[in-house]
Amino acid sequence: MRARVTWLEDVTMVGESGSGHALVMDGPPDSGGRNLGARPMEMLLLGLGGCTQFDVLLILQRGRARVTGCVVEISAERAETDPKVFTRIHVHFVVSGHDLSPKQVERAIALSAEKYCSASIMLGAVAAVTHDFEIREG
Repeated sequence: MRARVTWLEDVTMVGESGSGHALVMDGPPDSGGRNLGARPMEMLLLGLGGCTQFDVLLILQRGRARVTGCVVEISAERAETDPKVFTRIHVHFVVSGHDLSPKQVERAIALSAEKYCSASIMLGAVAAVTHDFEIREG
């Protein structure tokens, strides 16, 4: 896997993935940015959310769960001094579907967190990562 980040100006950068996708990263005005894109640390949280959602949906679909939607909401706390690593991360799943089993959803989240989601396991080495969920009919 490869990636490339090119500096444009001030603190604005373009990240390019090895699969050919690009995105803008930037900082807030008080750090010299123009707020044109997500912060690099926000990108880590987005990666975590995408990684774990991918796993959870795959596990539920393989279990024949009738999932119609899934939103992953992530909140995080960072250390106050440099390096300002994440110290706590909470991942909240909102899973929608028909006749979803709470046990099945809980199991899918646990499997992702403990076995499959590389991002969650990696970030869990430096931060306390917690998970919960809610199920919505429909």
